[in-house]
Amino acid sequence: MEIKNLKILVTGGAGFIGSNLVDDLVKENEVVILDDFYSGERENIAHHEGKKNITVVTGDIRNQNLLFDITKNIDIVYHLAVRCLRESIKNPEITHEVNVTGTLNLLKASLGNKVQRFIYISSSEVYGTARHVPMDEMHPCEPITVYGASKLSGELYTLAYQKTYGLASMVVRPFNTYGPREHLQGVYGEVIPRFVLRIVNDRPPVIFGDGTQTRDFTYVSDTVRGIILASQSDSLIGQAVNIARGQEVSINDLARIISEKLGKNNINPVYEQKRPGDVMRHYADVSKAGRLLGFQPEVDIQQGISKYIDWFLSQNYNISELLKQESVFNW
Repeated sequence: MEIKNLKILVTGGAGFIGSNLVDDLVKENEVVILDDFYSGERENIAHHEGKKNITVVTGDIRNQNLLFDITKNIDIVYHLAVRCLRESIKNPEITHEVNVTGTLNLLKASLGNKVQRFIYISSSEVYGTARHVPMDEMHPCEPITVYGASKLSGELYTLAYQKTYGLASMVVRPFNTYGPREHLQGVYGEVIPRFVLRIVNDRPPVIFGDGTQTRDFTYVSDTVRGIILASQSDSLIGQAVNIARGQEVSINDLARIISEKLGKNNINPVYEQKRPGDVMRHYADVSKAGRLLGFQPEVDIQQGISKYIDWFLSQNYNISELLKQESVFNW
């Protein structure tokens, strides 16, 4: 299926990955963004203001009537709307309602309005901690958190709709995506922006646990390209696929790389208690994406951190004021 001259719905389209995805899709398609702006930010999509081929709808995916209305005449749905991992620690109910019930609502509306293709954007958190590496799509799914469990539930509903009702749907599992517009503050704040903010302020990065835990950090341009390639693939219907760099990096090494890039080699991390629900190891096998989609990641961690730092510094943030707003224990 060629992703061109289509009418596309992107839920969570004002979020980090969602807004970067919209930037690519809007070049050759009509795009409708649905976002409740709980974590998504209007400034992420402000550069699209006034474009005739983009519509922004403020709304909640728990609203079934809204979903049936907004999916009319939609060709393809990219479903990214979500409540995050750290929010799930304190508020599992809302995480379930948005991530699971919201997904079911959207599937019902998509089927009812004969959407041609449904792409569910899941998470590497469905796997839990690696039992073996690299982690392929057949790795056991043993989520540690309510967030991970909710994303796995969304996967199962998505694939069930394909098997039972014939809705052409698929699951994309991005690993730890980073890059421009990544969340910096609050429960959505992620490790790379937080490390950069602290180090540019001559403050030590805070590592939870001993820092030996690893992640497969994937630059957002690679994630977006992988999502679009997946959505074009007829052979992926009814299946799940990993999208990642395919490179494992420890949190200790991440702190070192960022310090070196910022010329702050004299700043050493401080260590705090392990975060609840923190997986110890993630390292993706992306051979299926390579085989079925022709996907090859282009940005390694050194390049990606440099690109992110350049973007961060170009924003002319008041870094001292941002640091004052930091919540170190953001769960």
